[in-house]
Parts: sequence; structure tokens; C-alpha cells
Amino acid sequence: MTRVDPTALAAIHAQAFATPWGEAEFADLLTQAGVFAVVEPDGFILIRVVLDEAEILTLAVRPDARRAGLGGRLTGQGAVEAARAGASRLFLEVAEDNVAARALYDRAGFRPIGRRKAYYAAPEGGRTDALVLGLDLAAIPRAATLP
Repeated sequence: MTRVDPTALAAIHAQAFATPWGEAEFADLLTQAGVFAVVEPDGFILIRVVLDEAEILTLAVRPDARRAGLGGRLTGQGAVEAARAGASRLFLEVAEDNVAARALYDRAGFRPIGRRKAYYAAPEGGRTDALVLGLDLAAIPRAATLP
């Protein structure tokens, strides 16, 4: 696999999130077993595979590159790579009020399986729930990509 630059991931993440992860956090994650990234110039997805389960740790797309299909491509390729690594299910948490992300994951076939109450700090000071979503990877051909 091509070496992933934690500085580049942190730079994209900083543009995509109000509370971004730093270079050191990405560097640490990328040294952990089962963690991989699918990277394009304007975005990336970071996934961890443990045994037969995988989790999307983060998906980031530069704001000026959004709504052009990049998030869907990254999610699809990440799912395929997770399946190749032996995962049969892919999970993630998304803020309940993140309508755009929820629509992206719905299009990719993720379904709600749980809720984490007051999981995320809201920018205005409150807390918002996280929805736990899951995707069955068993039906994804190892050579495929999702929409």
C-alpha cells in the first residue's frame, strides 16, 4: 500500500471539520494494525478492520469538492477494501443532525442499528446524538466499487 501522509490528512480534515484531528493523531492511527486510508487529492476515508468487523473512523472531503460524488467514491472503495481485509460488516457513527452525511451513507446502503445519546459536542455548546449505522459487506464483490 502507498504510504499515507498524516500531514496531508490533517490538512484536509482541518478544512472539513470544526474540531479537526491533528497530524499526530493521524500518524498514530496509521501505525495501528488494521487501519488503512483511501486517499484522493480532495478527500479521504480512514477505516479500521478488526477480525470480521470494520469501522469508518473518519471521512473528510474539502468543502469546495463536496457534492461531486467524492464522498460516495471514497465510501465505496473503503467498503471494498474492508471486505478484502476480511470484514463482513462496516460500521460508523454520524451526528444525527448531519443531514448531508446521513444521505451519503443511506445511498451507500448503510442502515441505522443504534444511537449514542449526546455523543457529539455541538458547535453552539449542546450535545447531539450519534446514529450508529451498519453495512453488510458480504454481498460486495471483492473487485467491485460501490456508487
